[in-house]
Amino acid sequence: MYFDITMPLTLFAVTLVALFANQKTEGKLKENLQERQMGVWDAALLVGVMSVMIYLIVFVREITYVLMVLYLFAYSMLLFTFTYLFSKSRWYLGILPPAVFILLYVFLGVLRDDPLWTYYLANIFGLVFAVLITLYLVGLFTWKTTAIFGVLITVMDIILVLVTRTMVEAAKVAVGLKLPVMVSLPLIPPASELGVSMMSLGLGDFFFAGLLGIQTFKKYGKRFAIVCAAAMTVSFFSFETALLNYWRIPFAGTLMIICGWAPLVIWKQLTVRKSTVPELRTPAVRQITSG
Repeated sequence: MYFDITMPLTLFAVTLVALFANQKTEGKLKENLQERQMGVWDAALLVGVMSVMIYLIVFVREITYVLMVLYLFAYSMLLFTFTYLFSKSRWYLGILPPAVFILLYVFLGVLRDDPLWTYYLANIFGLVFAVLITLYLVGLFTWKTTAIFGVLITVMDIILVLVTRTMVEAAKVAVGLKLPVMVSLPLIPPASELGVSMMSLGLGDFFFAGLLGIQTFKKYGKRFAIVCAAAMTVSFFSFETALLNYWRIPFAGTLMIICGWAPLVIWKQLTVRKSTVPELRTPAVRQITSG
């Protein structure tokens, strides 16, 4: 029986980091960025735009370099925003992290194809980006839009990974550009006899787990959110074990995550709803006596 503990534990750790960091950053971000919350149609539109972008990456190769520039710009702006806001608005400190990121990407990733970038720095920057984008976007979601977005993004992921395999091809293009869009970690314990030494997970899956964890925290509190994060990790571990031993195909990470979260949340919703339903009482009968 082959299994891996590295990626599940990393997923759990990143989810907890995002969950607790949101307590420190949410107020500051709302105060300075004045984000509005998304509606149901906004969530559906976001999933639609993501699908179109993935298809463009695969079928319109000329646009890949434009997307590379947009990704680098988005990452740099995130690094600048967080550094600027939490360094007492010192712009000269804000430009340092994005400048370091761009220089390392260009000189180690693109020009030299250095293993230091491929196996270490790309993963580190990827994990940092996963946490930052979660903290930045989570304020746009409500509990309702999170649930709708979760269902839609999971359906999209299943179609693009398991049916059309477009997501797999898009990931190959992005990795070929040396962009930190996936986290690739060695299997522990090793399974070299399978011909598999690394497990990869897209940053979108880390964002998805962080979003579910934070929204659960807001809705039901810290303890239940941690339980849900653990359940997502166990579900991911179970699917990954099945992949290593039986399926050995690319799989939808969102499905692996939501299968741990959804049952607990549905149970919690039903429990809370049941406890808040008022008891049906028969009206008191007033006795009238004649004197």
